Amino acid sequence: MARQHRFLICAIATLVGVWALAMAGHAWLESLKMTADKVQAYMRSVDFANLTGQARANAIKELEDKLNALPYEERQRLRLQHLVDTWFNEMTEVEKTQFVEATMPTGIKQMINAFQDLPPDKRRRLIDNTLNNLRSAHNRPVRSLQNGTNAPAGGTNAPVISPQLEAQIRNLGLKTFYSQSSAETKAEAAPVLEELQHQMQNGRVILRQQ
Repeated sequence: MARQHRFLICAIATLVGVWALAMAGHAWLESLKMTADKVQAYMRSVDFANLTGQARANAIKELEDKLNALPYEERQRLRLQHLVDTWFNEMTEVEKTQFVEATMPTGIKQMINAFQDLPPDKRRRLIDNTLNNLRSAHNRPVRSLQNGTNAPAGGTNAPVISPQLEAQIRNLGLKTFYSQSSAETKAEAAPVLEELQHQMQNGRVILRQQ
């Protein structure tokens, strides 16, 4: 009996140990994941407006890397909440151009080419679906990092994109719009472009090579 009792205790202890290790491993992996909150915390920790030279370039590069490491939903959350605007507005035109190009999703130009090859009615439906999805995400409450309360993802009454920008995307054509737009305009349109790419990939639209 005593031997069976010891065996049972050892078995339970082993199971508890395995469970604890699994939980610790899961927590460690979760801590490695990039989130919108971590990006926001990094931005608040750096006095970007007063950085110069290599320190400023390094800070921008680190922000680019953090943004590119975000899952799709977290990237869209940051964009719809305009959480990167505090740094972006302080950048020079050269920095803005480089930053936008560095943080656009991979394959964005291939997506634009594929989009332009679609029939006009399908392009129109894709843009409609894209904007509807963004408006839904924009109005969905998210938990604020600062006060722990729920608030709309995009703030009070701010639109997903301005009516003027929406008209440009629809009327100019995506390829012309992207080639002629400034860094600021591309930054405003970034959530639309990435959601459009997401829609096309989910619809199994084949992106042709450049």
